[in-house]
Formats: sequence, structure tokens, C-alpha cells
Amino acid sequence: MAVRNTSNISTIALLLSIILSCPVIVFTQNTPLFACNTDQDPTLNNYTFCDATLDIKTRVDDLISRLTLQEKIGNLVHDASSIDHLGIPGYKWWSEALHGVSNVGPATHFSDLVPGATSFPQVILTAASFNKTLFKAIGKAVSTEARAMYNLGLSGLTYWSPNVNIFRDPRWGRGQETPGEDPVLASEYAVNYVRGLQERDDGDENRLKVAAACKHYTAYDVDAWEGVDRFHFNAKVTKQDMEDTYQPPFKSCVLDGNVASVMCSYNEVNGKPTCGDPDLLKRVIRGEWKLNGYISSDCDSLETMFNSHHSAESPEQVAADALNAGLDLNCGNWLRMNTMGAVEGGLVEESVVDQAVSNNFATLMRLGFFDGDPSKQMYGNLGPEDVCTPSHQKLAREAARQGIVLLKNAFNSLPLSPNAITSLAIIGPNANATTAMIGNYAGIPCKYTTPLQGLSESVETVYHAGCSDTMCGHAQLKEATDVAAKADAVVLVMGTDQSIEAESRDRTSISLPGQQNRLISEVASVSKGPVILVIMSGSGMDIQFAKENPKITSVLWVGFPGEAGGGALADVIFGRYNPGGRLPMTWYPQFFAETVNMTNMNMRPDPTTGHPGYTYRFYRGTMVYPFGYGLSYSAFVQWVVRAPKLVKLPPTESPTIGVGDGNCRNLGFDVVIGVKNVGRVAGDYSVLLISYPPWTANTPQTQLLDFEKVFLAPQEVRLVRFKVDGCRHLSVVDEYGNRNVALGQHVLQVGDATHYLYLET
Repeated sequence: MAVRNTSNISTIALLLSIILSCPVIVFTQNTPLFACNTDQDPTLNNYTFCDATLDIKTRVDDLISRLTLQEKIGNLVHDASSIDHLGIPGYKWWSEALHGVSNVGPATHFSDLVPGATSFPQVILTAASFNKTLFKAIGKAVSTEARAMYNLGLSGLTYWSPNVNIFRDPRWGRGQETPGEDPVLASEYAVNYVRGLQERDDGDENRLKVAAACKHYTAYDVDAWEGVDRFHFNAKVTKQDMEDTYQPPFKSCVLDGNVASVMCSYNEVNGKPTCGDPDLLKRVIRGEWKLNGYISSDCDSLETMFNSHHSAESPEQVAADALNAGLDLNCGNWLRMNTMGAVEGGLVEESVVDQAVSNNFATLMRLGFFDGDPSKQMYGNLGPEDVCTPSHQKLAREAARQGIVLLKNAFNSLPLSPNAITSLAIIGPNANATTAMIGNYAGIPCKYTTPLQGLSESVETVYHAGCSDTMCGHAQLKEATDVAAKADAVVLVMGTDQSIEAESRDRTSISLPGQQNRLISEVASVSKGPVILVIMSGSGMDIQFAKENPKITSVLWVGFPGEAGGGALADVIFGRYNPGGRLPMTWYPQFFAETVNMTNMNMRPDPTTGHPGYTYRFYRGTMVYPFGYGLSYSAFVQWVVRAPKLVKLPPTESPTIGVGDGNCRNLGFDVVIGVKNVGRVAGDYSVLLISYPPWTANTPQTQLLDFEKVFLAPQEVRLVRFKVDGCRHLSVVDEYGNRNVALGQHVLQVGDATHYLYLET
């Protein structure tokens, strides 16, 4: 369909801005880096560490025994040194794959052979799908493209993704990178995405397709707010909040996802830098969780420990503190420059260095880096044709469709019928967005489908940006309203981009930027047909005015939807796809941002200070939209088919049973939920199993236990089975950080269906 552009931004200028914003493409092809190249040097066959038939520990021990201390130290940093006399090339550890292979990390490049990679939706939108299968499918597609690029010498094998921090405060600029505010949702995303990245087709759990890293450990969610930055911030966290909110995604990542790495964060937690805290690293990650892999610092975290946190009096002491705490790899050069002095000064034993570098080499061995020519290994046949494949690009569009959340649909104004519309006005600073759609930590997409392009494929459109950028300092009201008044329907694509919310860029306002509200309201006032407001953002917005405005008939949140976002949006608006996404975070009113101190890490409300608490589990206050909210073009009903009403436990004199106690065993049962699509449109539906635990001091008001995505045709009925582990799912954390199951009445809920479950001794 034809597109008439009345914007004052010329097409040529727009194209130039896109071209100039793209990273430089490297027009060279390299061979992949690997060790034990026995074809080139047959003498390497004599080394035990090159024998792929032996177990990893035997091979690593042999390698370590052949290294000098200086050679070991050279492999404690992300730009690891070569060991020429053993035929081991230098290795760059830092690659990124948050939602597609990215060239943010220095180990990854694009070239004429691979000019881009599939850019999936930013994580926050993927999480809105509440689809575990989708989480894993994206990870698997990303790892296939990563392996293909490695074979071409364009990337490494170690990817510092995903970000599994809890999206505690809506002002956090990096919330877009996370799976949202709920520990269960974040944990399930982490586990499934990591499995998709790491698991090999042969099922060998001790080998890796690529190595993932869960970050940023821990209680990290302040970047730069009101003069407080992440390099100086001390997160004061209670034991209760640590165990029931901040730690669960990392714990699941290690225990259930078998992740190859955990990255510690910049901030302090209760006065100790995370990368130098033996309690957090050695005791918890390595001891309690039994990490099979390496612990990395965030980039220049050790420098931050010295210069910002002033945690030690000398650079050597910082190096020793980090290594003694359990750190294995330093993103940066601090350990390269200061470890020798730390060993010679008696601050750290060489055996500690040995253990750290052993963990690093063991990870590379699990990846096949020490198994010789990659072309002779599994995945050795992957090449350029395996990147940006039609199936991966189709998956990117499907992921965006599944995540899009329908927030308002008055008079069933959506979906639009293309046959009933002769012209569609598309207005807004994100209406023709490209880089804004992919969010941060993105690479170069295979291609873009902007909202304007996607919608123009179905109907004739007229476009005006309305603002020169998302800041919208001066809205072009007359031009935009003139366009809107003549159209049969209007789509307003508003929101934010990386200039407003991003790494090192927290917000002070959670309203739409600049004059966007005014532009929306005035366009709506002159429109003669449906007005669809589309919010493109990585976080929630106070759009109460639009929620209440009867002229704004529909509202959609599309997150940062990735390279295919415009096509996915068009699919939803024109009814080719029935939206089923649910919000993975609470949308607060602007008043929240004006009164709540972002550096307050307490999840629970405090009546003495007026702190209202955070997230749907604890927040007590008004909200624009709640966690888990999302509409559909159809209607679904749910009911409890089977669940126990009474569960008997061994006798106890306490009102609670400790999860670590012997009594809290075999407390498992099934909950079977019936779901029916009672509407006329087929669609996806996310079944959320919610619990209301017996009230005790500071327990969550409610909490998500599990979720499952199902597809139902009109009038179709499906049964969804949840396996409930009472000790895990029904427990709450006390003020001392201990998890307990409370006796008494537990309320389970799915939709409008409620079930009462009693735990008795």
C-alpha cells in the first residue's frame, strides 16, 4: 500500500541517520580460535589436556601443571593471553546475547559474510508472553547463530547473558533487559533461556553449545538516579528480601539451569562489594549452589572496588580479596596487573589462582575449545546460512506477537478490519522506529520492519512523527491533528527509547516524555474513528489519562519488540493474531516516582516511613495496571478440576515447618486447571497459578507459583496440570532469611476460580 509522508523529516535524512547510527561492519573473515590444533602440530597429541576422551578435571589439572604463574594470571582476565609454547591462542571472553547475538562485546563482530543476526524482542517483552517454551526456543536460535559466527571467526563461545535481576523500581533504565518484577517469572525465564543457549543436541550435560552467564549478582538495580550511581551504591538489603526476592533467579539459574557462569555486580550489598564478598561468592554460589563453571566480575568492577568503594588500601589487596572471595575471571585488567604482587606479598596463595584459572579452562573445555578443529566437532557445519534464517526471523515476529499486551479495548474497537478503512493515520515519534525497537545490548538486526512499514502493508497510511524525537520537547500539534482528522482510524506510536531509559540512565519521571500526553489527547479529540495508543517502552508508564479518555479506544504495550516489531504490531491490530501477553511488571502512577526513594531496597512496605513497598507482592497503593494484566479478543474461563483440600503433615508444635527440616518432605500434589475459550477467536492464554499464603508479619500479599501458556480454538477446553511442591511453592521467608511453610489455610487462585487448601499436622 502507498504511504504518504507529511512529516517534516525527509526520507533521505531518516535513511542517513539510520546508516550513521549503525556500527561499522568488519569486511574480513577469520578462522575460529581453538587450542590443540593437532593437525598443524602433531606433538600436541602427547599432551593430556588435548585428549578429548578424558574427563575435564584430568585435562585441566594437566594443563595447569604446565603453566607458569604469569601464564595463569594472563588467563584470569577477559582478554586472555596466549600460551604459545602449548599452542593455546588468546581468548576473548566477552560476548553478549541478551536477545540475539550482539556486537556490544569486543569478541563479536559482523562482516560481509554475516552482516547481522536475528534481533529478538527485548527481554521484558518476551517475558510478557509467560511462555517457557518460547524462552527456550529463542535461546536455542541465538546459540545456533552464535556457533555459526564462531565457526567464521566472528565471535567467541562465552556469552554474558541473560540479565536476571528483579525489576524492582519502574525508573530503572535497565529494567528492559530483565524478565520483570516477579522472582518466579524471572527464574523460569533464566532457566529456560540458559538451557536454550547451553544445551547440546546430544544431551551431554557436561558439554556446552555456548556458555551463558546470569548477571548481575546481586541486588543490582540502581544505575544513575538523583546523583547516586551504580559504582558507589551500597544496597542495604534485609535477609528476608535477599532470600525471597533478589536471590531466587540466580539460584534457579545455577541449580536448575546449570548455567556456566555468574557475573557479580558493581554495587555493594550491605557494605561489601559483591565481587569481593566470600559469603556471596564462595559460600553461596560455589558452596550451596555448586556452580559448575566460573564467576566473572562486571567490567572494571575491581577498579570500582578500589576507586569507588575504597574496599582496600592497595590494588594488590583488592586483587587478593576478589580471588579469595571466589572470583575466577576479571572483565578488565586489574588481575593481570596486580595478582603477581598479591601472590608475592602473601595476600593470596598461588593455589587460589590455580583454582580460578582451572574454572575458566574447564568452561572452555566443556565448549570444545581444547578439542581441536571446530569443523570436526558438533555444530562444526554451521555457517552464514544459519544466521538470520527465515525460521529465526519468523520466531522473532512470533515472540513479539506473543508478548504484546492489550491494555484497553473499549467497544471491541480492535481488531481493525482493513476492508473497512480507506486511510489509517500513523502518528508518533516511534511510528517509524528502527533502533528504538531493539533496545539495548542489541546487535545489527537482519532487517527492520517498523510500525509504519508493518501497518502500511495492509491499508493506505498517512504518517506524521508529531515530535522530532521521543523527548517531544515541542509537539507538532497542528500538523498531527490535520492528519488525524482526515483518517478513518489513528494509531499513535509513542513511548521511549535509549535516550530516556538505558544502562546508566535511570528515570525520574514515569510519565510519557515531554508533550507526548498533549499530542495524544489533541489527536484523539479530532479523530473520527478508533484511536489506538501504542506504548513502546521498556518499562511501565503512567497513562491513566489515556485509560480514562473515551476517545482513546485501545491501548497496546509493545515493549521494545525487536526487528520484526512492526509486523507483529500489524498482526495484532488487524486481527491476524489474538494478543495474549500479560504485564510482567506493575504500572505505577507518577506519584510513586515523586515520593518513593529509588535507593530504598526494601520490598516490603513500612508504615513508619510511608514506604509503600514494591511489586505486586508487597506494594500497597494505587496502580495504573497490575502485574499479570492483559486482555484478549476472546474470553476464557478457568476452574479447578482437581486439587487437595487437606494435606496432613507430621506432628509439630510450631505453627510453621522449616523447609530445611525433615518434616518438609514429600509435600507434593497436583493442581489441575480447566481452561475454556468461550469466545469466537482462537488465541493463546497464560494460566497463572496464584497463592495467598496465611498471613504472618511481612508475608507477601500474594505470589505467583507457576504459569503455563496454552492455545485454544473457539470453544476448546484444555487441562493444565501444575505439580506443586509444597515446601518450595507454599513456603515464605521469615525475617532471618529462613524459608518456612505455614500451617492453616492457603488460597490458590487461577483467574476467577478460588480453591482453599488446608495444611494440618
